[in-house]
Amino acid sequence: MLATLKTTIGLILLTLAALSQAQDAGSHALTLYGESPKYPEGFSHFDYVNPEAPKGGTLRLSGFGSFDSLNGFISRGAAADQLNLIYDTLTFHSLDEPFTEYGLLAERIERPEDNTWVRFHLREEARFHDGEPVTAEDVVFTFNTLLEKGAPFYRAYYGDVKEVVADSERSVTFHFHNGQNRELPLVLGQLPVLPAHYWAEREFDHTGLEPPLGSGPYRVGNVRPGRSIAYERVEDYWGADLPAVRGFFNFDRVVVDYYRDTGVALEAFKAGQFDFNQEVSARNWATGYDSPALQAGRIIKEEIPNQNTQGMQGFVFNLRRPHFQDRRVRHAISLLFDFEWANGRLFHGAYTRSASFFANSELAAVGTPNEDELKLLEPLRDQLPAEAFGPAYIPPKTDGSGNIREQMRKAYALLQEAGWRIENDQLVNEQGEPLSFEFLLVQADFERVLLPFKRNLASLGIDMNLRRIDTSQYINRLRSRDFDMIVTGFGQSNSPGNEQREYWHSSSADNPGSRNLMGLKDPAVDSLVEGLIQAGSREALVTHTRALDRVLRVTHFLVPNFHTDVYRVAYWNKFAHPAQSPKYDIGLFTWWVDKDKPGTIGEPLLITDPETEAEDSGPAFEPTVEEGSVDPAKPQHQQAAPEDENEAPASSAPAMDPSAKTVPGEDTE
Repeated sequence: MLATLKTTIGLILLTLAALSQAQDAGSHALTLYGESPKYPEGFSHFDYVNPEAPKGGTLRLSGFGSFDSLNGFISRGAAADQLNLIYDTLTFHSLDEPFTEYGLLAERIERPEDNTWVRFHLREEARFHDGEPVTAEDVVFTFNTLLEKGAPFYRAYYGDVKEVVADSERSVTFHFHNGQNRELPLVLGQLPVLPAHYWAEREFDHTGLEPPLGSGPYRVGNVRPGRSIAYERVEDYWGADLPAVRGFFNFDRVVVDYYRDTGVALEAFKAGQFDFNQEVSARNWATGYDSPALQAGRIIKEEIPNQNTQGMQGFVFNLRRPHFQDRRVRHAISLLFDFEWANGRLFHGAYTRSASFFANSELAAVGTPNEDELKLLEPLRDQLPAEAFGPAYIPPKTDGSGNIREQMRKAYALLQEAGWRIENDQLVNEQGEPLSFEFLLVQADFERVLLPFKRNLASLGIDMNLRRIDTSQYINRLRSRDFDMIVTGFGQSNSPGNEQREYWHSSSADNPGSRNLMGLKDPAVDSLVEGLIQAGSREALVTHTRALDRVLRVTHFLVPNFHTDVYRVAYWNKFAHPAQSPKYDIGLFTWWVDKDKPGTIGEPLLITDPETEAEDSGPAFEPTVEEGSVDPAKPQHQQAAPEDENEAPASSAPAMDPSAKTVPGEDTE
């Protein structure tokens, strides 16, 4: 009897010791290079939230085009905006640190010094909306399913993971092929966890409008296919009082109404049909918001400093087209875009010409390569243009008068060198083939930017045809790479990493779900990308990124556009927000409705209920494909819309697109 009792007590003590060890194992946060996080163990809340913010009210947002799916993890269909609101990730991204993750579903996180694995210990209280616990098996299911059935970019993004193993009901370990990818543990922390029991009875790779099951702060409410979607706050959300969540998600409802045209959407905003708009048009910002509501203070216009890396927006060549495979031809065409004229005449002087793929940061290449950069570039000298070893390329500056004779002279010299000549007012090659191409558009707004460019090209005998198509056609043609030139953006974060494979690596060039839209295949770029991902310190990361930036600039696979270093936001004066804003985001989901604000009293707002009134923006589009929109990687951002978002609108919630961390503000005009 005594022996049995001793055995029982011993087992209890061992169990308690094991539980204590699991509790003590690891950390509450992950940083990229093992530095101390800003917020220590036991912190109460982030500095940029109000932990006592009242709950209630509705946030109404706008969407562009349409949607036909509530599954944003696959390449099929056009997924609705803000679906990330219904999911929890293993960790939660801090908005005032370059790249730090704090535990969300994961209570503790272990990572060895050699960085060959990462282990997440899940919170016992974590629950899906149906009451089922979130387990390690759900994490394993999610990861394997995204690789097998999710959008193609997941396979590249998580390519350095060897396997994932459920160690116990609430402990899961990801094993890596090697320890060189310092970012990988943080990237895996941003994995949204899906319920295995729910998907066991459903086809994951099928589109549909059945509200999916999640564990996040919101669940899907009313859905009007293609026109609107509502999210309802989960009142008994299991994670509401966690330090990383406290002060977030204060709206009872989040509604997204879709518009087929940005002009119609702007008028709807001024009529009070939605609450918040991040403006991407300089012309609209300068003159488009004039209204009695603005004069009365019921609409607020605000420019908020954007401290994020700005990335690059540009007119992108399809390098699969024979005429665009010569770098000299691409460079020549690029010289004919007169930014200074456009900025003065069209943009109200609102923009800065983009040169770097990592503008507004220490990551941008400047001047000639330093000693550390040369150590990376010299082994690749035979594969690189000589310009990569000179001053970092900057597009030439015009006087803004519209006279670009010098640029035209340089452009024609490059074209002649490449075997082209003007014959009967037409630029032709040695085979007599004209240099003619199509610029594919999905929005009418950008045509006024392109028409002067078209005229400059025509002056050298180059024929650029503008073709505008609807959203579904546009998405399908991008996925099939059936275009000559488009305008798009490549968002960057303050800590570039795995997503660079998706942008520039040869392995992604033929992947229909990748961001390598231009089809770039360059061994030197591949080498620099891999080195960047494996950088072992912040200093090494900066050096690798600058070297990559130099090389990308001189490939001339796009015509650099422009950027601004502010968020331009307009909103109905019904909100309050914390005194301190996050450094790297607007933080809309830290705001709350203030019933005493003038945007909520006095003359009633003209809110049109999409359920009862015909949509004023015309028939909704019916897209059939969307480039992956679900981001396990950088929680606060979202998939960009064609042409006018390189950045997730500030209204986005934790995002689901792994190739965008912190994406810059891209602007259409």
